[in-house]
Amino acid sequence: MDIIREKLKNLPKTPGVYLMKNAAGQVIYVGKAVALKNRVSSYFQNTRKDPKTQALVREIADFDYILVNTEIEALMLEANMIKRYSPYYNILLRDDKHYPYIRIDMNEAFPRVTVTRRVENDGAKYFGPYIAAHMLHEVMDTLSRMFPVRTCRMQLPDGKKHRPCLNYEMGRCLAPCAGKVSEYEYKRMVDEIIDFLSGRHKGLRRQFEEEMKAASENMEYEKAAMLRDRIRALDRLFEKQKAAFPDLNDKDVFAVVQLDDEAVVQGMFVRRGELNHTERFFIRCAGETAETVMSQALKQYYSSVTGVAKQIYVSVEPEEKELIQQWLTQVRGSKVVVHVPEKGDNRRLVDLALSNAREALTRRLARKRREYEQTVGALAELKTVLRLDADIDRIECYDISNTQGTDSVASMVVFRCGKPEKKSYRRFRIKTVEGADDFASMNEVLTRRLKRALQGAEGFEELPSLIVVDGGKGQLNAAYDALASLGLEDLPLISLAKREEEVYVVGRPEPIVLDRQSPALGLLTRIRDEAHRFAITYHRNLRLSKVEDSVLLKIPYIGPSRAKALLRHFETVGDIRAADLEEIAAVPGMDIRAAQAVVDYFQSETEDGA
Repeated sequence: MDIIREKLKNLPKTPGVYLMKNAAGQVIYVGKAVALKNRVSSYFQNTRKDPKTQALVREIADFDYILVNTEIEALMLEANMIKRYSPYYNILLRDDKHYPYIRIDMNEAFPRVTVTRRVENDGAKYFGPYIAAHMLHEVMDTLSRMFPVRTCRMQLPDGKKHRPCLNYEMGRCLAPCAGKVSEYEYKRMVDEIIDFLSGRHKGLRRQFEEEMKAASENMEYEKAAMLRDRIRALDRLFEKQKAAFPDLNDKDVFAVVQLDDEAVVQGMFVRRGELNHTERFFIRCAGETAETVMSQALKQYYSSVTGVAKQIYVSVEPEEKELIQQWLTQVRGSKVVVHVPEKGDNRRLVDLALSNAREALTRRLARKRREYEQTVGALAELKTVLRLDADIDRIECYDISNTQGTDSVASMVVFRCGKPEKKSYRRFRIKTVEGADDFASMNEVLTRRLKRALQGAEGFEELPSLIVVDGGKGQLNAAYDALASLGLEDLPLISLAKREEEVYVVGRPEPIVLDRQSPALGLLTRIRDEAHRFAITYHRNLRLSKVEDSVLLKIPYIGPSRAKALLRHFETVGDIRAADLEEIAAVPGMDIRAAQAVVDYFQSETEDGA
């Protein structure tokens, strides 16, 4: 949660798409936001959530995000990311739907105007996407009134003359099936449709006005009236028409941002008119120019991938641009151009990549500063506070866990240079202590661990630079007795009391009270919390291994799997007894019938006891 808390502090209040990840780094949920900070933070606030969101939040170990310019861009990118990752918690959205486009198949002799949800390089022209369904319906309705284009699926020409359908009689089709219009005249109308959908309204309106005037002068009043209606329909839709002709050419976009000896190269890759995916590269640059960094990035990236786009747009011209273009042209098998766009949609894409690169670099540098403060800086402060002569390298922390004196266990976690060294973690079952005696348990564990070090046992050979035990002065004394009994009383030893986060040191009558913002205290609390988590997990697993003896198995609809799920979620039977129906039903693997059975069982138990 430390990673998440730090990221939440630095989230921008701008539109974007966020990707929630589990402990294995898998994307488990993709969402969009108008303000990333507000939306993402809401997942981690102590507010009422539905069972699905509760389950999602329990699995989140990290998250990432991509900045965009508008909410519409966020919406479109969200759809693409869901298609790409198929996240588990987006399962209700995985209907494989795309936003609709208007399609005109230019390979047909008499093209039709249709709606599709897939853009393909098939020679057809596509217009869209249309985010709002009402806009698509309005455009199609306007088209049908302005242009008498055919809607049937007949393969034309087929060498036959057919009887015109009702659409011809209503003036909504030129009846190419009956030979009422030539291929040339029909395609002239299709060109007008393309102008209309491409947003070239002014030229089209001017053309209609000229044709209407000519028809009126020639006393072709029916034709003039038809053209007048077209102009009116065009005017009504002019302000609303937002569809744009998608550039179906593949393009790659790279932007570089530098600060000190760090650089970020942000890649954004457009395929078939969609932002398909993004990649980010961090580069160490000691005095190199942005042009050099861009050159290195392009060469390294394209040497490891198979696809090369025809157009590569960059924020700065790379060094050896001509050589790079020649190389990529050979790789692709056709001409590749590397270009710095000055304006238009491609410039906006480069600016978007720059925005994401700046954000990433800012986060990276802030994280590096925090990591230094939390590790090297914290260890230096801790050495000063504890008045130690030697530097602190290996810290070991111990914690005891039991439930009312049963299944007592202990954990040993190790931090090396201020960071967890999980391969060195160890766990112990308490063997000689009866009941809930944490002092005696701590003494036993430290005695066993340090004896193994003196004996040179594998995995225990190295002695710690500092031992931390969870607790107050009593725990410290129990731990010190273990060290002294083995002649290791000179090993640095402290305890950390939870309530006030006071640090007790051997030989000092009063505890050390560190500032709450102190990096040293932050390091101590992290290692203490990690020891507590490790001990609790071991203790819970021991209890779950004994689930066959649990009272939960007496409840209808509760078998070993559900009993384990309940104990994993609530930890004790007492906690389950105190939970309400909704909380029990939210446990993974439970349903409302089984949850009701649990509630009824404990209620009847209480009534019988009364």
